Amino acid sequence: MTDTPNPFSLRFRSPTESERNENAGGFPFSAVVGQDDLKLALLLAAVDPAIGGVLLRGQKGSAKSTLARALAGLLGDAPFVELPVGATEDRVVGSIDVAAALTEGERRFQPGLLADAHGGVLYVDEVNLLPDHLVDVLLDVAASGVNRVEREGVSHQHPSRFVLIGSMNPEEGELRPQLLDRFGLAVDVAAPIDPVVRAEAVRRRLRFDAGDVTGEWAAADAALAERLQAAAPATLPVGLIDTVSRVCAAVGAEGLRADLAICRAAAALAGWEGRSEATEDDVRRVAPLALAHRRRRSPFEDPGISEQELEQAFDDPPQDEGEDQGATAPVPEDRNARADAPTRIVRLEATRGAGPDATGRRTTTQGPRGRLVTDRPADPDRPITSLAVGATARAAVVRRAVDGGPVLAVEDLREAVREQRAGNLVVLAVDASGSMGADRRMEAAKGAVLSILLDAYQRRDRVALVTFRDDGADVALRPTGSVEVAKARLAALPTGGRTPLAAGIDAALRVARTSGDQQPLLVLVSDGRATSGPDGTDPVDAAMVAAAEVKRRGVAAAVIDAEDGPTRLGLARVLADAMGARHLTLPELSAGALEGAIRALVSP
Repeated sequence: MTDTPNPFSLRFRSPTESERNENAGGFPFSAVVGQDDLKLALLLAAVDPAIGGVLLRGQKGSAKSTLARALAGLLGDAPFVELPVGATEDRVVGSIDVAAALTEGERRFQPGLLADAHGGVLYVDEVNLLPDHLVDVLLDVAASGVNRVEREGVSHQHPSRFVLIGSMNPEEGELRPQLLDRFGLAVDVAAPIDPVVRAEAVRRRLRFDAGDVTGEWAAADAALAERLQAAAPATLPVGLIDTVSRVCAAVGAEGLRADLAICRAAAALAGWEGRSEATEDDVRRVAPLALAHRRRRSPFEDPGISEQELEQAFDDPPQDEGEDQGATAPVPEDRNARADAPTRIVRLEATRGAGPDATGRRTTTQGPRGRLVTDRPADPDRPITSLAVGATARAAVVRRAVDGGPVLAVEDLREAVREQRAGNLVVLAVDASGSMGADRRMEAAKGAVLSILLDAYQRRDRVALVTFRDDGADVALRPTGSVEVAKARLAALPTGGRTPLAAGIDAALRVARTSGDQQPLLVLVSDGRATSGPDGTDPVDAAMVAAAEVKRRGVAAAVIDAEDGPTRLGLARVLADAMGARHLTLPELSAGALEGAIRALVSP
């Protein structure tokens, strides 16, 4: 592959020391202790922004934001733009210039953050918490390099090519796969555990805060900036491209973005080190950065790719010409394990609202947040929840052109109609008492929670788990969309004791009512027996009262009947009737069966 100009490539001039300090927010790139993989990934993205950006994934306080900002100090006059989680769509994509519209009567485009980031760095902190509609906008522009705005009477487009850098804390929820795959490289970042290294990091920070910017750090950053200015991607031999594609196929990487990211990163690494041609050693060094975030197959395995698996992919011989070239590489057995499809006794349908007959698909909801879909005249009898600024300015311009009058009148006001996709909050309430099968119920519930969370970030869903035993109920897992959080909290849950069914239903209902914009679904896993209740009350009567409250509150619910043994009392069905819930029986209560039942109850 020859070294041809890349239309996406951005070239930076060598910055002055004052520019480095201003852009980086002060703390020098070279002063950060350790984090060699993270530093390398950022530098490679600066050498060739076509790599696709860098995702910094890790714990709080592990220098993610510090290094992202410090990189800007090495790039001279390249803009560094931060896209905050709370940014509005107008601020991101741009909209009508309100001041010009109201004072001059002109419809003029006001650029947004995507215009500001053109030719530089777009940094998205907490990228996993971005609203859906902003994620979609960011994906479209990052892919096309052009921001097209067609809204509120504005029709405009402008180039917007940038190095995308995002940071996230996995404990706050996973990232949508569409955006995850957009990042060419990803680095799992952790704070150092070596006390000596930690002490040195703290020592440097304290020195910097005290105004002690050593000449060593300044000189190192100056050398990096000059090196970046001179670096350009090396050539990539055709045979090396074959190796990259073979490795990506062997490890099961989906799509071709991994192949492209590795090729570009290997070429950038060779160019960064002053070589004219990339080698297999370059590919081996960058492959983990391009593959780790594209390999997760189940909620039970940690993200990433093992060194042993990657070495095996490199060492496996190429496929012979006589073999079936269309055959896909075998996926390791432990990554392809799937639960058997559950056999369902009743036909399960998506439910919305309480009651066994409530059905429907996942809907969109209107509110103060979300994508702007239209606007409407403001109602003078109620407050405006979200002002459509552009539409208001446009209405004022049209009115003044016809009959003059004030710059802005009450009749000009337009209210924004925003729409967002409704997610689910699934609250599992599991009987953890000492009745027969308690351990099996708990293991099925934990497995189902993790399985549902695997793609919860695609749907903006959350899951919570309530367990009840002895005399009360515990919220074992508060509503979360993070597999990491769930794995840590559900490692060990106690079982045994009496069955406080009423307490379990009440606790699950309280959690379900905190769903906010999400659609709650309460799933009770129990045999319907109640042996413990509030003082002075009959346990069964208390459970029926709690069940009736779920129905009265209009919370969608289902009862998974866990009764087993030769003698069946049918108490779970009676409880489901009182709750206004679906009554489901599974021939075998397992993680896969419970997961399948829950997925059928919520909208796709």
